[in-house]
Parts: sequence; C-alpha cells; structure tokens
Amino acid sequence: MKRVITLGGLHGTGKSSVADLIAKEFGLRRVSAGMIFRRLAAERGVTLEEFSRLAQNDDKIDRLLDETLREEAKRGNVVLDGQLAAWMAGEHADFKILLTAPLKVRVERISKRDGTSFDDALRETEVREASERERYREYYGIDISDLSIYDLVINTEKFDLDGVFDIVRTALSRLFSGDM
Repeated sequence: MKRVITLGGLHGTGKSSVADLIAKEFGLRRVSAGMIFRRLAAERGVTLEEFSRLAQNDDKIDRLLDETLREEAKRGNVVLDGQLAAWMAGEHADFKILLTAPLKVRVERISKRDGTSFDDALRETEVREASERERYREYYGIDISDLSIYDLVINTEKFDLDGVFDIVRTALSRLFSGDM
C-alpha cells in the first residue's frame, strides 16, 4: 500500500481542513488542487470566478492541475484534496473519501473564510461550480455527482471538524493496520 488517500467534495465542504489533519496524523504529504488553483489565480491577479472563466477557454489550466494530482498519487504517501482527486489518482488511491454539505452551509463557510458577503460567495460559488461541472464532463467525461467511486461519504454539516476527523481517522487506522 502506497498510502494514497483522496479527499473530494465541492467548495466549502472542509476538504482542506480534513486533509491537513490526515496528513499530520498519518505522516503523509498534502497536495491540494484548490491551493494550486488559488495560487494560479492570484499570480494572474484575478478572482477565482474570473480564473474559472479563463479555465473554461484554456484547458491547459485544468489539465495541469489534474496531471499534478496523477503524478503525486503515483509517488505515494500523500493525501490529495480536490474535486477530481479520486478520479485522477485512479488505481493508485488506497482510499477515496467524499465530503458533502448543503449549498447554504458551504457558502457560509466560504464567505467566512474569504471575508466576503454571503451573496458574493454564493454567486461566485455557483458560477465556479457550474463551470467546473461542465469542464470535467467535457474534458474527461466525469460526472462529479457520481458517488460510486468513493469508499466513504461524510456530510460535514452533521459533524464538527473533530467529528469528521474522528470518522476518517478510524477508517484510515483500520485500513492501514490491515483490519478492514
């Protein structure tokens, strides 16, 4: 086992927070598609919404992110977080986790994290996610609403961060010890 864990979910589900805890607990590297995407947007001096629109017309942006996830999965000893992490890691993934939460909850988290109004965060999230859904289907034939590839699905509205991590830690501890 190469210890490749993927953590997927829409924006604001808690992927980054949970990925940080997984990496620390299990001594794994962490690679985040969202952090890479944000960094690229900032380097170009544009908002995430604007960068999403740019990515609609330039498939090199998504393909660069996705290839990075594939390569990191091949290296092993990593937690990958991103909407397509499970698909990109493919056969290299030992365990695929999906985090979910209702739109309102996700937008409240995004608004708080980014210091924006709820309405601005809602508009940006809806535009960004619609753009991503379309691109993922066009580029790879992926329907991100297909949950069948995941080993564990957790609604993060139901638990605080510690509760979500307790569930994940239990599952991964059993997997890594061979008790599954």
